[in-house]
Amino acid sequence: MKRRSLVKALALGASIAAIGIPHAFAQQKTVKVGVLHSLSGTMAISETVLKDTVLMTIDEINAAGGVMGMKIEPVVVDPASNWPLFAEKARQLITQDKVAVVFGCWTSVSRKSVLPVFEELNSLLFYPVQYEGEEISRNVFYTGAAPNQQAIPAVEYLMSKEGGEAKRWVLLGTDYVYPRTTNKILRAFLKSKGVAESDIMEEYTPFGHSDYQTIIANIKKFAAGGKTAVVSTINGDSNVPFYKELGNQGLKATDVPVVAFSVGEEELRGVDTKPLVGHLAAWNYFMSIKAPANEAFIKKWAAYAKAKNIAGHKDKPLTNDPMEATYIGVHMWKQAVEKAKSFDVPKVTAAMAGQTFPAPSGITSKMDEKNHHLYKSVFIGEVKADGQFNVVWKTKGPVKAQPWSPFIAGNDKKKDEPALMADKKM
Repeated sequence: MKRRSLVKALALGASIAAIGIPHAFAQQKTVKVGVLHSLSGTMAISETVLKDTVLMTIDEINAAGGVMGMKIEPVVVDPASNWPLFAEKARQLITQDKVAVVFGCWTSVSRKSVLPVFEELNSLLFYPVQYEGEEISRNVFYTGAAPNQQAIPAVEYLMSKEGGEAKRWVLLGTDYVYPRTTNKILRAFLKSKGVAESDIMEEYTPFGHSDYQTIIANIKKFAAGGKTAVVSTINGDSNVPFYKELGNQGLKATDVPVVAFSVGEEELRGVDTKPLVGHLAAWNYFMSIKAPANEAFIKKWAAYAKAKNIAGHKDKPLTNDPMEATYIGVHMWKQAVEKAKSFDVPKVTAAMAGQTFPAPSGITSKMDEKNHHLYKSVFIGEVKADGQFNVVWKTKGPVKAQPWSPFIAGNDKKKDEPALMADKKM
């Protein structure tokens, strides 16, 4: 009997080695994952809820048996809206905490800050927010939208008869890489549609900017020259004073519609939305979407927020696009690990190709086989008096991401997949 038990134990050890579970993970029966979101500073208004979404999804997976039978243990850090600190915290998570994957970042400047760390240490980042494209990394899975899955469709809508046939454009953003690159793409797109340089106004404000009185007054003057729309890439807590000032100056959607790419249900929580009715946001998910998968997602989040006493959400639970993208990303990582039977980064990366998941938006979300981006449906919603969105336009189905925008010269020469690199062990 003893000999038989020994043989069984050796066989079990061999099978664990064969499926590639690192020795520490096998011993602990837990696997650590990193959560890298700002819980303080200017971006906390948007990012804190993503930390909670990761934790909710981990609880859900653990309740169903974990990943490969192991309990997921989250390691939460606060990079505090400080871009260099994002890189420090990422390195700490990978080298000291030995996490198998990291879920995090919102702004592109934070993603650009951590990218060299993930590539150097060959670790995985799941990035859940719309961005400017112009990047593909072997070490990042982008579960938010590329410009052709948000910015371009939104502008096309505003140009259309049903969207108001805008002829003049205000490109207003926070001063960093995402708004500037997105607006570079949008300028080229607008010019390809015959829009003159004199019909484009472009302006940027720093993170945390709060005085929009002069800017709104200037927009009103500019709008006197013809049908005008504002494309807002303002990020973080600056959205609150911006929308308050829109209301103060009576800039209604019927006069000058604003379409926002970083304003969802959460950002409108602290704003009187009655004067903002009809202004727009373009996303790949809205809380108001009618779908059984969304009803289940909202119910799950409401129960979690109440159980965990999450500020604001325990009484008024809200869901939004980056929360959905976060939820999809965590589940897809789990599926890829189990397909690979390993936490080894090259094996998980290979197993991510073509992964699917029933998204709360009502579609089956699919990770592209090559370019590390999700196929996503696009929705344009109008702000309602209760701070929710009424979907006024959507794509016929999921759209394949174009990380390299065709409106930037030379992109037609770039490959729609990450460059090859030598496989390294984590």
